[in-house]
Amino acid sequence: MAKSLVRSALLVAAAALSSAAPAPAQTAARPQSPIPVPCERACMERVVDQFLKAMAARDAKSLPLADNARYTEMGQEMGFDDGLWRTASAVGGYRHVLADPATGQMAFFATMKENGRSFVMGGRLKLEIGRIAEAEVILYRTGSGPAWNDKGVETLEKMAGPKTMWTDIVPAGRRKSRQELVRTANFYFEAIQNNDGRGYYPFTDDCDRFENGVYTTNNPGLVKMGTVDIGGMGCKAQFSTGLYGIVTRVHHRRLMVVDEERQTVFAVIVFDHGGFKKSLTTPQGQIVDTGFFSKPSSILLAEAFKIKGDLIQQVEAVGTGVPYHMHPGWGER
Repeated sequence: MAKSLVRSALLVAAAALSSAAPAPAQTAARPQSPIPVPCERACMERVVDQFLKAMAARDAKSLPLADNARYTEMGQEMGFDDGLWRTASAVGGYRHVLADPATGQMAFFATMKENGRSFVMGGRLKLEIGRIAEAEVILYRTGSGPAWNDKGVETLEKMAGPKTMWTDIVPAGRRKSRQELVRTANFYFEAIQNNDGRGYYPFTDDCDRFENGVYTTNNPGLVKMGTVDIGGMGCKAQFSTGLYGIVTRVHHRRLMVVDEERQTVFAVIVFDHGGFKKSLTTPQGQIVDTGFFSKPSSILLAEAFKIKGDLIQQVEAVGTGVPYHMHPGWGER
């Protein structure tokens, strides 16, 4: 009798379990993206600010990252828990953002601090469905290049932002197309690769180049090659010397961010100096020793171009020396 009662109780319990609704799966729903879709200029400026603040706080988890998000620093791929994500300590005072809502990309130049020491950064972010899918940064740390570069951070901090010509909105009727803007910017790289002083150099008369916070044009005495004061020249005059022939290859050209409203283009590239040109000859016949560039070396650059009509009016860049012919971490090998 007792066995029969126990058997009946077990059958009743089993029936009750089989009729109950299945337990819900214990998986947390993915939080809704905090980045609007589409993300326009003001939104992109906020994303850059959020990115830099997260880096300074060493807290990438506060960012809306895509599941397969990639991050490179100086061309080296790493997680969002290494490199600057462990050493950045504060956001600096300089900021220049280029916005390309059509491709979901934005580029920026900024100052930051690393364990209390200031540095200059150029970078790019890409959004996919409201999340950061790609991030790359290029740095110039004080002491990692020519001494004249080291004054740039202080200059940038005082400026806070770029010249207004960079941020002015160009009326729609005067804008060049994306393809035309990219074409004009690429002329710069064509002109500098194996430069001989006789090519097509599309610069305005007031063109300036601003590298790591220092003007490397119209700045007498800054940079000399032999007896040629190349730093004291304007953009077109510099290219017309043929002395940029020290750049033997411009590779992995990625002209990715096109700010159509402001008529600006942002690129990341590598300049190779083959080191086999011991001297260069100007179109006027002057022979100039290449000095430092007599050995293989490369520069990784984040570079932006302000374009006026069909001419380059301003160049802003952040770059530093890297191993010769280094792969920048993106694009084909």
